[in-house]
Amino acid sequence: MKFLKLIPILFVFFGNVPYKNEVHAEIKNPNDFKVLSNEGKKLSISNVEYYINQGDKYIKNGDFEKAKDSYLDARKLAKQLASFYSDLNSSFKGIDARIPNEMRRKGKQTLQILADSNERLASMYIKTEKPEVAVPLLVETIRIMSPTSPEGKKAYERLIQLGFVETKYKG
Repeated sequence: MKFLKLIPILFVFFGNVPYKNEVHAEIKNPNDFKVLSNEGKKLSISNVEYYINQGDKYIKNGDFEKAKDSYLDARKLAKQLASFYSDLNSSFKGIDARIPNEMRRKGKQTLQILADSNERLASMYIKTEKPEVAVPLLVETIRIMSPTSPEGKKAYERLIQLGFVETKYKG
């Protein structure tokens, strides 16, 4: 019975040996693991800007088909990002105010660039004599940016120029 009482004491003395070959994990740059925060990644506002810039280059070269594809890619990615930011914003409301603030800021940036891609795509459609395809893009710009924003006012002016609407906005 005395032997059983010695077992815990033996574990304390012999079982508590420091490890000589321990491996310590070290992170030299924590941003290396934030793969989506780096430039040029697929789910980023900078990638939307890249698609728009590519579209602009194609327009300058007269390649409207490639420009259209690039602008459509920019719109698709911007819509996805806006949706993700909106979902995160609504999910964290009332839990941690910092997260909805960040998501709202990023969402505004995304909607701004979406409006920019809509405007360029609409201009391209108007230039290639397809104004009926430009109208939904202009209406979407007004809806997401509001009629009182510079982008919304410009889009409404384009709708007047196309003859889709007649009443001038005095705002």
